[in-house]
Amino acid sequence: MDQLAYNDVLRMLRGAAAEVRVNHDTLSKLDSVGGDGDHGTTMLRCIEAIETAIAQAEDRNLAGLLNKAGWAVMGIDGGATGPLFGSFFLGMSEAAEGRDALDAPALADLFQEGLAAIRRRTKAQPGDKTMIDALAPAVDAVKKAAEAGAPPVDALAAAAKAAETGAIATRAMQARFGRAKNIGQKSMGAEDPGAASVACIFKGFYQGATTNA
Repeated sequence: MDQLAYNDVLRMLRGAAAEVRVNHDTLSKLDSVGGDGDHGTTMLRCIEAIETAIAQAEDRNLAGLLNKAGWAVMGIDGGATGPLFGSFFLGMSEAAEGRDALDAPALADLFQEGLAAIRRRTKAQPGDKTMIDALAPAVDAVKKAAEAGAPPVDALAAAAKAAETGAIATRAMQARFGRAKNIGQKSMGAEDPGAASVACIFKGFYQGATTNA
């Protein structure tokens, strides 16, 4: 598969929703270490909002699909989760303007714009034990795969692996953002819930893109 068409992106979004749904209890448990333990519930509301939005999408326009997903998530209450993940999809939608399908370089552009949109909302850097620790490596993995001439599905596989590795790496980090920063070194030992959510999303993207249903 050299390109991802509208239906493929639709399956990617549904795959991400399915993966978050399976893991939302774990995400809340991770959040209970330094937060209020509701991150999984918030992510569940986010993916339910995405599912509702994409079910109502009728124009089969990639940018419009991602825009609807982004604004749906932006409206979710629950701290910074909605605005950050919403910004990710809105950034992707801007990069998708005028595109009917995505090859690996185009996919890399979408994810880079999504990351850039998040960076405009947070000063978090790699090593701060946030979603950036999973997202930045995932985006970089897609870019490298695209530069190597890999098809988009292989780029998504690389991104999923990088996101998972990045999320696991947060176990050794001390939180510098969010409520978890208030417990200092006690935040070490568990994955950051935001990073874990990113890993779920990219795993779901890959699984959705490789589903032919």
